[in-house]
Amino acid sequence: MKYVSLGRTGLSVSPIVLGCMSFGSSTWREWVLDEDASQPLLRMALDAGINFFDTANVYSSGASEDVLGRFLKANATRDDVVISTKMFYPSRETPNQMGLTRKNILSSIDGSLQRLDTDYVDIYQVHRWDDLTPIEETMAALHDVVKSGKARFVGASNMRCWQLAKAQLAAQDQGWGGFATMQNHYNLLHREDERDLVPFCEDQGIGLIPWSPLARGRIARAGMADPQTTRSDDDATVQNLLYGAPNDPVLGDVEAVAVGHGVSPARVGLAWLMAKGVQPVIGATKPKHIEDAIAATDVVLSEDDVDHLEQSYTPRPFAELPWDTDKNQDPRLKDPERFS
Repeated sequence: MKYVSLGRTGLSVSPIVLGCMSFGSSTWREWVLDEDASQPLLRMALDAGINFFDTANVYSSGASEDVLGRFLKANATRDDVVISTKMFYPSRETPNQMGLTRKNILSSIDGSLQRLDTDYVDIYQVHRWDDLTPIEETMAALHDVVKSGKARFVGASNMRCWQLAKAQLAAQDQGWGGFATMQNHYNLLHREDERDLVPFCEDQGIGLIPWSPLARGRIARAGMADPQTTRSDDDATVQNLLYGAPNDPVLGDVEAVAVGHGVSPARVGLAWLMAKGVQPVIGATKPKHIEDAIAATDVVLSEDDVDHLEQSYTPRPFAELPWDTDKNQDPRLKDPERFS
């Protein structure tokens, strides 16, 4: 495994990040693997050289952090791995808290550290933007998390460029480091962040670790007669056609490049992202998912390949979250008594 630098953090990470949303409890989502089924995949990733693991306190209501923490405690040296987790949504310790308030941030980090069984996380991420909390309060609380030693860096996720820039300015005004990473929605079927967010992060040295690098598996299934799975059938982002129609021409281009290289479409989709200088966060419920991710690190795309993969893209809708950025859609406004 050839390791790469994560933005300007100084962290040396595998070019593939193992996302742990699929590990935890099947009672949370039908497609999630319970702990016993998760262990072989975690072991396979670690043995292959993947040293970067990403989770969140909301995944399986905290069970994902439990599973990952127990596995790494038993099988890895803490300084040899990079752990990132996220907060925003209600969690075990904060069932009636939500958002990027100081109270929720400081309570949530302690809960995550306890479940992960570690003294610190390498990257503590906010899961999304918060319209209802002043960004100055958020950045001050995150800075205190770093000062306390509970996180080495803080990261952002699911923000528009102006939101990330506003957060960075708030931190800069106080002499703080601000966000070191951005976990955004980016793949061959959803490239809207190329308008401004991606170049902004590149200019500022913010490491990009995009989620859904294979568009909920749609890119991996390019060329298949039935591209749907249990998860995609139940996934609002796919139902909303954020990735185009099932026969979107981008998928034909992926298939053609894959055939030309003699590799699977999944490997092409991941190789394209790595060629962009980002570290994709992959999900895995089968050994093949990790096999494809590892093999993708050896796929070298030519300029012609990249042009071929990008030629058919058409703009997509922006709203990919459980609710959009309209304040009126925020659950805290719909149920204020719960989140008071």
